[in-house]
Amino acid sequence: FDEAQFIKNHHGKTHQVARRINARCKVAMTGTPMENGLMELWALLSVSAPGLFPSPKAFTDYFRKPIESGAEPDRLALLRRRMKPVMLRRTKDQVVKDLPPKQEQVLALDLNPKHEKIYQTQLNRERQKVLGLLGDWERNRFEIFRSLTMLRQLSLHAGLVEENDAGVASAKIDHLAEQLPELIAEGHSALVFSQFTGFLALVRAKLDEAGIAFAYLDGSMTATARSVQIAEFTRGGVQVFLISLKAGGFGLNLTEADYCFVCDPWWNPAVENQATDRAHRLGQDKPVFVYKLICASTVEEKIQALQAR
Repeated sequence: FDEAQFIKNHHGKTHQVARRINARCKVAMTGTPMENGLMELWALLSVSAPGLFPSPKAFTDYFRKPIESGAEPDRLALLRRRMKPVMLRRTKDQVVKDLPPKQEQVLALDLNPKHEKIYQTQLNRERQKVLGLLGDWERNRFEIFRSLTMLRQLSLHAGLVEENDAGVASAKIDHLAEQLPELIAEGHSALVFSQFTGFLALVRAKLDEAGIAFAYLDGSMTATARSVQIAEFTRGGVQVFLISLKAGGFGLNLTEADYCFVCDPWWNPAVENQATDRAHRLGQDKPVFVYKLICASTVEEKIQALQAR
């Protein structure tokens, strides 16, 4: 199983079918074996080494809960010893010795005054709603997450939440519109990532307006359309590639790019790294510069702090 993170949800049908395949040996390969919790690791082991931890409940009680809570620090060492015979882990610097450096920088951008006013108004509204739901957060989890998603979108562009605000300027789009022409003029190529295809549509419109050619990829595209866009970028037909974060996080080799812009932070930095490593991988002969765009005084700063924790 290549890109084995697609079977790490043990409740999912893909995982269940993978377990039922009759084979003498199963191998799982992935750059992101665990994103949210230890049960994802259990899911991969239950396919590749099904007898090691046969019961998800027993694994939860003995390993997941004590390790994730920090209550039993020795339990993690025990889990590592048990897994060692069936897991081979290689970090990038062990495999690729001469890879050029990757430099990452967080750029804090200020919302323009009108955007800031819209954001603060919505923030106060959502804060009051969420505070009222926290008493039973398990039952209200979806509603709380929806509020957070709305604030994430609002940090990017006011028009993503309210169509009437489509004309309000976006600091991130303005920054891209300023930086990309300079990079192109100097012969560089850039990948632009966002979790939200609605935001990428607004970036596309801005680039069209500025006369900047680009390739585009999101998860809704057919394999043929995907191949056409990738080929256009890799052969040098365009120097900007707009990619939705999850669609571009695997199966791509885009070493033609030496600049990456991550327009909105994801909850787990592993997903961002998986995406930017489309450029920083075997075959890359130039230093890679990664810019993470964060709007100051928004929920994006909270997500950045969460990543650090």
